[in-house]
Amino acid sequence: MSRRAKRQATELVPAHLYGLRRGTTPVLTALCLLFAIFVLAPLVWLLINATKNQAYVYGSFGFWFAGPFRLFQNIAALGQDISGAGIFVDWLRNTLVYAVLGAVGATILSALAGYGFARFRFRGANALFFLVMATLLVPITSLALPLFLVYAKVGLVNSIWGMILPSTVSVVGIYLMRTYIEASVPQDLIEAARMDGASELRIFLRIAMPLSVPGLVTVLLITVVAVWNNYFLPLIIFSKNSLYPLTVGLSSVSAAAESGTKADLVPVLITGGLVTVLPLIALFLLLERYFRAGALQGSLTG
Repeated sequence: MSRRAKRQATELVPAHLYGLRRGTTPVLTALCLLFAIFVLAPLVWLLINATKNQAYVYGSFGFWFAGPFRLFQNIAALGQDISGAGIFVDWLRNTLVYAVLGAVGATILSALAGYGFARFRFRGANALFFLVMATLLVPITSLALPLFLVYAKVGLVNSIWGMILPSTVSVVGIYLMRTYIEASVPQDLIEAARMDGASELRIFLRIAMPLSVPGLVTVLLITVVAVWNNYFLPLIIFSKNSLYPLTVGLSSVSAAAESGTKADLVPVLITGGLVTVLPLIALFLLLERYFRAGALQGSLTG
Protein backbone atom coordinates (compact mmCIF):
# COMPACT_ATOMS: atom_id res chain seq x y z
CA MET A 1 0.00 0.00 0.00
CA SER A 2 1.38 3.42 -0.98
CA ARG A 3 1.93 6.20 1.52
CA ARG A 4 -0.96 8.21 0.05
CA ALA A 5 -3.34 5.24 0.31
CA LYS A 6 -2.30 4.65 3.93
CA ARG A 7 -2.94 8.30 4.78
CA GLN A 8 -6.38 8.19 3.15
CA ALA A 9 -7.20 4.98 5.01
CA THR A 10 -6.31 6.54 8.34
CA GLU A 11 -8.48 9.56 7.55
CA LEU A 12 -11.59 7.44 6.98
CA VAL A 13 -14.07 7.65 9.84
CA PRO A 14 -15.94 4.41 10.66
CA ALA A 15 -19.65 4.65 9.90
CA HIS A 16 -20.66 3.62 13.44
CA LEU A 17 -19.05 6.80 14.80
CA TYR A 18 -21.71 8.77 12.93
CA GLY A 19 -24.44 6.79 14.69
CA LEU A 20 -25.25 4.75 11.55
CA ARG A 21 -26.29 1.15 11.79
CA ARG A 22 -24.50 -1.52 9.79
CA GLY A 23 -25.92 -1.79 6.29
CA THR A 24 -27.15 1.79 6.07
CA THR A 25 -24.09 3.01 4.18
CA PRO A 26 -25.04 1.32 0.85
CA VAL A 27 -28.56 2.70 1.17
CA LEU A 28 -27.28 6.24 1.73
CA THR A 29 -24.84 5.84 -1.15
CA ALA A 30 -27.68 4.77 -3.45
CA LEU A 31 -29.78 7.74 -2.35
CA CYS A 32 -26.87 10.11 -3.01
CA LEU A 33 -26.44 8.56 -6.44
CA LEU A 34 -30.12 9.08 -7.25
CA PHE A 35 -29.91 12.67 -6.07
CA ALA A 36 -26.82 13.27 -8.23
CA ILE A 37 -28.65 11.88 -11.27
CA PHE A 38 -31.64 14.09 -10.52
CA VAL A 39 -29.42 17.19 -10.31
CA LEU A 40 -27.16 16.43 -13.29
CA ALA A 41 -29.84 15.17 -15.69
CA PRO A 42 -31.00 18.67 -16.79
CA LEU A 43 -27.41 19.76 -17.39
CA VAL A 44 -26.70 16.66 -19.48
CA TRP A 45 -29.90 17.28 -21.45
CA LEU A 46 -28.80 20.87 -22.16
CA LEU A 47 -25.36 19.72 -23.30
CA ILE A 48 -26.73 17.09 -25.67
CA ASN A 49 -29.56 19.11 -27.18
CA ALA A 50 -27.37 22.17 -27.71
CA THR A 51 -25.71 20.14 -30.48
CA LYS A 52 -28.95 19.56 -32.44
CA ASN A 53 -31.14 21.52 -34.80
CA GLN A 54 -34.79 22.18 -34.00
CA ALA A 55 -36.13 19.14 -35.87
CA TYR A 56 -33.94 16.73 -33.92
CA VAL A 57 -34.63 18.46 -30.60
CA TYR A 58 -38.28 17.42 -30.96
CA GLY A 59 -37.81 14.26 -33.02
CA SER A 60 -35.02 12.39 -31.22
CA PHE A 61 -34.28 10.97 -27.80
CA GLY A 62 -33.38 13.85 -25.51
CA PHE A 63 -30.48 12.13 -23.78
CA TRP A 64 -28.54 11.08 -26.87
CA PHE A 65 -26.94 12.82 -29.83
CA ALA A 66 -28.70 12.86 -33.21
CA GLY A 67 -28.51 14.66 -36.54
CA PRO A 68 -25.81 17.11 -37.61
CA PHE A 69 -23.53 18.49 -34.91
CA ARG A 70 -24.60 22.15 -34.63
CA LEU A 71 -23.13 23.23 -31.31
CA PHE A 72 -20.80 25.82 -32.82
CA GLN A 73 -23.52 27.19 -35.11
CA ASN A 74 -25.85 27.54 -32.13
CA ILE A 75 -23.14 29.31 -30.13
CA ALA A 76 -22.47 31.66 -33.06
CA ALA A 77 -26.19 32.47 -33.19
CA LEU A 78 -25.96 33.79 -29.63
CA GLY A 79 -23.89 36.70 -30.94
CA GLN A 80 -26.73 37.88 -33.19
CA ASP A 81 -29.99 39.64 -32.44
CA ILE A 82 -32.20 36.74 -31.39
CA SER A 83 -35.59 37.19 -33.03
CA GLY A 84 -35.50 40.92 -32.33
CA ALA A 85 -35.40 40.31 -28.56
CA GLY A 86 -31.78 41.32 -28.11
CA ILE A 87 -28.24 39.95 -28.18
CA PHE A 88 -27.21 37.19 -25.80
CA VAL A 89 -23.69 38.60 -25.39
CA ASP A 90 -25.14 41.87 -24.14
CA TRP A 91 -27.32 40.03 -21.64
CA LEU A 92 -24.31 38.01 -20.47
CA ARG A 93 -22.26 41.18 -19.99
CA ASN A 94 -25.09 42.84 -18.07
CA THR A 95 -25.48 39.80 -15.82
CA LEU A 96 -21.75 39.75 -15.08
CA VAL A 97 -21.81 43.44 -14.12
CA TYR A 98 -24.90 43.05 -11.93
CA ALA A 99 -23.62 39.87 -10.25
CA VAL A 100 -20.04 41.05 -9.61
CA LEU A 101 -20.91 44.50 -8.28
CA GLY A 102 -23.90 43.24 -6.32
CA ALA A 103 -22.00 40.32 -4.79
CA VAL A 104 -18.95 42.39 -3.84
CA GLY A 105 -21.17 45.04 -2.26
CA ALA A 106 -23.26 42.43 -0.43
CA THR A 107 -20.13 40.71 0.88
CA ILE A 108 -18.69 43.96 2.24
CA LEU A 109 -21.97 45.07 3.86
CA SER A 110 -22.66 41.59 5.26
CA ALA A 111 -19.16 41.47 6.77
CA LEU A 112 -19.61 44.86 8.41
CA ALA A 113 -23.09 44.06 9.72
CA GLY A 114 -22.16 40.52 10.80
CA TYR A 115 -19.09 41.77 12.66
CA GLY A 116 -21.15 44.45 14.38
CA PHE A 117 -23.81 42.00 15.53
CA ALA A 118 -21.23 39.41 16.59
CA ARG A 119 -18.69 41.51 18.46
CA PHE A 120 -20.49 44.64 19.68
CA ARG A 121 -23.02 44.66 22.47
CA PHE A 122 -25.55 47.48 22.44
CA ARG A 123 -29.13 47.96 23.60
CA GLY A 124 -31.61 46.37 21.23
CA ALA A 125 -28.98 44.40 19.29
CA ASN A 126 -30.94 41.14 19.34
CA ALA A 127 -34.22 42.88 18.52
CA LEU A 128 -32.59 44.64 15.57
CA PHE A 129 -31.05 41.40 14.35
CA PHE A 130 -34.36 39.54 14.55
CA LEU A 131 -36.05 42.43 12.74
CA VAL A 132 -33.53 42.10 9.92
CA MET A 133 -34.09 38.35 9.77
CA ALA A 134 -37.86 38.88 9.69
CA THR A 135 -37.55 40.54 6.28
CA LEU A 136 -36.95 37.06 4.87
CA LEU A 137 -40.63 36.35 5.54
CA VAL A 138 -41.82 39.19 3.28
CA PRO A 139 -42.63 37.92 -0.24
CA ILE A 140 -40.95 39.93 -2.97
CA THR A 141 -44.19 40.09 -4.97
CA SER A 142 -45.80 42.21 -2.25
CA LEU A 143 -43.02 44.79 -2.68
CA ALA A 144 -43.26 45.03 -6.47
CA LEU A 145 -45.57 48.03 -6.71
CA PRO A 146 -44.00 50.19 -3.95
CA LEU A 147 -40.53 49.31 -5.23
CA PHE A 148 -41.39 50.43 -8.76
CA LEU A 149 -42.97 53.67 -7.49
CA VAL A 150 -39.91 54.48 -5.41
CA TYR A 151 -37.61 53.70 -8.34
CA ALA A 152 -39.68 55.94 -10.59
CA LYS A 153 -39.38 58.82 -8.10
CA VAL A 154 -35.58 58.60 -7.79
CA GLY A 155 -34.88 57.83 -11.45
CA LEU A 156 -33.71 54.22 -11.08
CA VAL A 157 -36.08 52.73 -13.67
CA ASN A 158 -34.02 51.52 -16.63
CA SER A 159 -30.84 52.17 -14.64
CA ILE A 160 -28.21 49.55 -13.81
CA TRP A 161 -28.07 50.94 -10.27
CA GLY A 162 -31.67 49.94 -9.80
CA MET A 163 -30.47 46.36 -10.14
CA ILE A 164 -27.15 46.67 -8.30
CA LEU A 165 -28.18 48.58 -5.17
CA PRO A 166 -30.84 46.11 -3.92
CA SER A 167 -28.44 43.25 -4.67
CA THR A 168 -25.91 44.64 -2.20
CA VAL A 169 -28.27 43.87 0.70
CA SER A 170 -28.21 40.20 1.70
CA VAL A 171 -30.05 39.19 4.85
CA VAL A 172 -28.75 35.63 4.53
CA GLY A 173 -25.24 37.03 4.17
CA ILE A 174 -25.59 39.02 7.40
CA TYR A 175 -26.73 35.90 9.25
CA LEU A 176 -23.88 33.78 7.85
CA MET A 177 -21.23 36.37 8.65
CA ARG A 178 -22.48 36.84 12.19
CA THR A 179 -22.44 33.09 12.75
CA TYR A 180 -19.03 32.65 11.17
CA ILE A 181 -17.37 35.55 13.01
CA GLU A 182 -18.75 34.34 16.35
CA ALA A 183 -17.18 30.93 15.67
CA SER A 184 -13.86 31.90 14.08
CA VAL A 185 -12.84 35.28 15.53
CA PRO A 186 -12.08 34.93 19.27
CA GLN A 187 -13.29 37.76 21.46
CA ASP A 188 -10.06 37.54 23.51
CA LEU A 189 -8.02 38.26 20.38
CA ILE A 190 -10.07 41.38 19.67
CA GLU A 191 -9.77 42.58 23.27
CA ALA A 192 -6.00 42.06 23.16
CA ALA A 193 -5.77 44.14 19.99
CA ARG A 194 -7.81 46.90 21.61
CA MET A 195 -5.52 46.92 24.63
CA ASP A 196 -2.56 47.30 22.26
CA GLY A 197 -4.15 50.44 20.86
CA ALA A 198 -5.48 49.10 17.55
CA SER A 199 -8.43 50.99 16.12
CA GLU A 200 -11.71 49.22 15.41
CA LEU A 201 -11.18 49.57 11.66
CA ARG A 202 -7.71 48.06 11.92
CA ILE A 203 -9.02 45.17 14.01
CA PHE A 204 -11.75 44.55 11.46
CA LEU A 205 -9.43 44.65 8.44
CA ARG A 206 -6.31 42.99 9.86
CA ILE A 207 -7.78 40.44 12.28
CA ALA A 208 -11.45 39.69 11.66
CA MET A 209 -11.43 39.62 7.86
CA PRO A 210 -8.38 37.33 7.36
CA LEU A 211 -9.94 34.85 9.78
CA SER A 212 -13.28 35.04 7.96
CA VAL A 213 -12.20 34.36 4.38
CA PRO A 214 -14.27 31.14 4.01
CA GLY A 215 -17.33 32.95 5.31
CA LEU A 216 -16.75 35.85 2.93
CA VAL A 217 -16.41 33.49 -0.03
CA THR A 218 -19.60 31.70 1.01
CA VAL A 219 -21.55 34.96 1.03
CA LEU A 220 -19.96 35.95 -2.27
CA LEU A 221 -20.98 32.70 -3.96
CA ILE A 222 -24.52 32.77 -2.57
CA THR A 223 -25.03 36.37 -3.68
CA VAL A 224 -23.58 35.78 -7.15
CA VAL A 225 -26.01 32.90 -7.67
CA ALA A 226 -28.93 34.95 -6.30
CA VAL A 227 -28.23 37.92 -8.58
CA TRP A 228 -27.44 35.69 -11.55
CA ASN A 229 -30.79 33.93 -11.22
CA ASN A 230 -32.81 37.02 -10.30
CA TYR A 231 -35.80 37.35 -12.62
CA PHE A 232 -38.45 39.35 -10.82
CA LEU A 233 -36.49 42.53 -10.03
CA PRO A 234 -35.10 43.18 -13.55
CA LEU A 235 -38.49 42.31 -15.01
CA ILE A 236 -39.97 45.20 -13.01
CA ILE A 237 -37.35 47.89 -13.53
CA PHE A 238 -36.12 47.26 -17.10
CA SER A 239 -38.08 47.93 -20.26
CA LYS A 240 -35.05 48.16 -22.57
CA ASN A 241 -33.79 44.81 -23.84
CA SER A 242 -30.25 46.21 -23.93
CA LEU A 243 -30.31 46.26 -20.10
CA TYR A 244 -31.80 42.79 -19.63
CA PRO A 245 -29.90 40.15 -17.67
CA LEU A 246 -29.83 36.58 -18.95
CA THR A 247 -32.95 35.52 -17.06
CA VAL A 248 -35.24 38.13 -18.62
CA GLY A 249 -33.51 37.99 -22.00
CA LEU A 250 -33.85 34.23 -22.37
CA SER A 251 -37.46 34.51 -21.21
CA SER A 252 -38.19 36.85 -24.12
CA VAL A 253 -36.50 34.37 -26.47
CA SER A 254 -38.62 31.58 -25.00
CA ALA A 255 -41.76 33.59 -25.75
CA ALA A 256 -40.60 34.05 -29.35
CA ALA A 257 -39.82 30.34 -29.63
CA GLU A 258 -43.30 29.40 -28.40
CA SER A 259 -44.89 31.68 -30.97
CA GLY A 260 -42.93 29.93 -33.70
CA THR A 261 -41.97 33.17 -35.44
CA LYS A 262 -38.44 32.03 -36.27
CA ALA A 263 -36.98 28.65 -37.26
CA ASP A 264 -34.33 26.92 -35.18
CA LEU A 265 -34.87 29.25 -32.22
CA VAL A 266 -35.28 26.45 -29.68
CA PRO A 267 -31.68 25.09 -30.08
CA VAL A 268 -30.36 28.63 -29.65
CA LEU A 269 -32.42 28.99 -26.47
CA ILE A 270 -31.07 25.66 -25.18
CA THR A 271 -27.51 26.69 -25.98
CA GLY A 272 -28.08 29.97 -24.17
CA GLY A 273 -29.24 28.07 -21.11
CA LEU A 274 -26.10 25.91 -21.24
CA VAL A 275 -23.80 28.92 -21.53
CA THR A 276 -25.68 30.60 -18.68
CA VAL A 277 -24.97 27.87 -16.12
CA LEU A 278 -21.34 27.20 -17.05
CA PRO A 279 -19.87 30.33 -15.34
CA LEU A 280 -21.60 29.45 -12.08
CA ILE A 281 -20.26 25.90 -12.20
CA ALA A 282 -16.74 27.15 -12.92
CA LEU A 283 -16.94 29.70 -10.09
CA PHE A 284 -18.13 27.10 -7.61
CA LEU A 285 -15.39 24.62 -8.58
CA LEU A 286 -12.80 27.37 -8.23
CA LEU A 287 -13.94 28.45 -4.75
CA GLU A 288 -15.37 25.15 -3.52
CA ARG A 289 -12.86 24.59 -0.73
CA TYR A 290 -13.59 28.02 0.77
CA PHE A 291 -17.33 27.50 0.39
CA ARG A 292 -17.17 24.12 2.12
CA ALA A 293 -15.18 25.54 5.04
CA GLY A 294 -17.57 28.45 5.39
CA ALA A 295 -20.67 26.26 5.26
CA LEU A 296 -19.32 23.79 7.81
CA GLN A 297 -18.12 26.41 10.27
CA GLY A 298 -21.65 27.34 11.26
CA SER A 299 -22.43 23.73 12.17
CA LEU A 300 -19.52 23.75 14.66
CA THR A 301 -20.88 26.73 16.55
CA GLY A 302 -22.07 25.68 19.92
